[in-house]
Amino acid sequence: MTEQQEHVELSSAQRPRTAARVAAVQALFQIEQNDERADTVIQQFLVHRFGTTLDNETYNDGYIPEADTRFFSSIVKQSVSQRGTILELLSETLPSTWPVSRLDPVLRALFQAAIGEALEKDLPSGVLINEYLDIAHGFFSGDEPKLVNGVLDTLVKRINAPAEAPQANTADDTTTE
Repeated sequence: MTEQQEHVELSSAQRPRTAARVAAVQALFQIEQNDERADTVIQQFLVHRFGTTLDNETYNDGYIPEADTRFFSSIVKQSVSQRGTILELLSETLPSTWPVSRLDPVLRALFQAAIGEALEKDLPSGVLINEYLDIAHGFFSGDEPKLVNGVLDTLVKRINAPAEAPQANTADDTTTE
């Protein structure tokens, strides 16, 4: 077996969490575009999109091989439940001339999944950014991956920054009218 053949055989089985992330982006896109409930879309993916098929269909055929389905469900649920916070964080990070609504819907779904996962703080920042950067390259060939890199880098740093302790400002507290 050649080195290239080994790589091909291992690639889909090695990255079930990446496949789950790709599926989560697709599911979040579907939820937004069709105004569907997260549970409904998750069920559709579990029944119709995941797993291998007899014809070895792949992403291009609408199937997601070897995905970690629990992880997929977790990302979708977290991203939907935290949507308000995610969109607020995204709005604060994007330039004021570029509102969230102006983003491509796939890019918006990608940010929603990535930021939702970042809020969980279960993954090192560099790994999270790299995973979603790879996904961005799968969907986009223009400057979008650079935008993903910059926005996620900024947001992940903010999310992971230690919470600032409230400082008592005695000058403001003691002012009289």
